[in-house]
Amino acid sequence: MTDKLHSGSQEHAVIVNERRSIRGYKKQAVPKELLEEVISIAKRAPSSMNTQPWHFHVVTGDPLEKIREGNTSRMMAGAGIDREIKLSHGYEGVHRDRQVEIAVQLFEAMGIARDDKERRQDWVMRGFRQFDAPVSIVITIDKELASDTIAHFDCGAVTYGLVLAAWSKGLGSVINGQGIMQSSVVREFANIPENEVIMTCVAMGFPDEEFVANHVQSRRAGNDTTASFVGFD
Repeated sequence: MTDKLHSGSQEHAVIVNERRSIRGYKKQAVPKELLEEVISIAKRAPSSMNTQPWHFHVVTGDPLEKIREGNTSRMMAGAGIDREIKLSHGYEGVHRDRQVEIAVQLFEAMGIARDDKERRQDWVMRGFRQFDAPVSIVITIDKELASDTIAHFDCGAVTYGLVLAAWSKGLGSVINGQGIMQSSVVREFANIPENEVIMTCVAMGFPDEEFVANHVQSRRAGNDTTASFVGFD
């Protein structure tokens, strides 16, 4: 049993360390059975007192195209952000530095120059289109828990479980808040019930290995800046 647990933990560590956010996808449908398997794995994520506050709305085909179109056209027309959860007014300090760092990594990989406004704008629009992924999984929680930060924590846990499960099954994904900037559009075409709150979405599909940004892996701050250890010799 110990050897089996050790082997399983090693495999999990490999998945965690190798996973990347995928922003370019093959034009290949993802079987519903594979998506059901991914969700079944993700649902093993921990939740406070087993409340399991999450819901998954898996969208593809024409409904997803309508979401892309509505989200993009409204954002490009200058519409205000229509998200259902409270957002930051902008990152500052070290958090802004990290945000800029990954943008620089991606633009360098894609060969997008600092003054290339057209390609930078195109990149933003790709985000609004959920990076043209064949599948979008919209994650919601019950409206009665909308102000419950523990439920939000659980939602984050299951979303991470979702992207890890996808990676373990040969799928790529990216957690994509840009894809739900116009949540009323998402709600309409994904048939989200009124008693649920849209939290985020995950773009998913088979990775396009020729899309160079897919090979970018974000850097992580060292333990010396993010962790403290108390009571150790």
